[in-house]
Amino acid sequence: MSEQNQPGYGVGAESLERVRSMLAFTPQARALGIELIRLEPARCWGRAPYKPELIGDPDTGVIAGGVLTTFLDQISGGAVFAAMNIPVVTATIDLRIDYMRPATPGQDILAEAHCYKIGRSVAFVRAVAYEQSPDDPIAHAVGAFMINSDGGRKPGANLKEPRP
Repeated sequence: MSEQNQPGYGVGAESLERVRSMLAFTPQARALGIELIRLEPARCWGRAPYKPELIGDPDTGVIAGGVLTTFLDQISGGAVFAAMNIPVVTATIDLRIDYMRPATPGQDILAEAHCYKIGRSVAFVRAVAYEQSPDDPIAHAVGAFMINSDGGRKPGANLKEPRP
């Protein structure tokens, strides 16, 4: 593991702004109103505000499962950024979500994510969504994120030359 990608590096005002920018750049995160609450080394906390337009079941008022998926994916990506000294492009490889109970109608959803292992090209994250306490989770997620490990090469540098 190179020093630039060791967990515990890179958390400060610049990292906080990078994660906020990532959330502002992503159309789904903007549409959902996802907010960054806190950032620590390899950890990220956020809030998804309750909005009537995000209800998945009109009879119960419960937020749609896709909102939780997007929220946990975004907060997990923030934890990966917080684990790197020099953040690089990342992409979700795999995200598994266990839905444990319906969200409480009318309440904002909180989440926290921890990037517990980061290598040259893959980072691993655990996250939980909840309302009051992570001890009473709405959903739990585990994910793997690709880390751009291009070694400074330009995009396409590894492509074969076209045949004449």
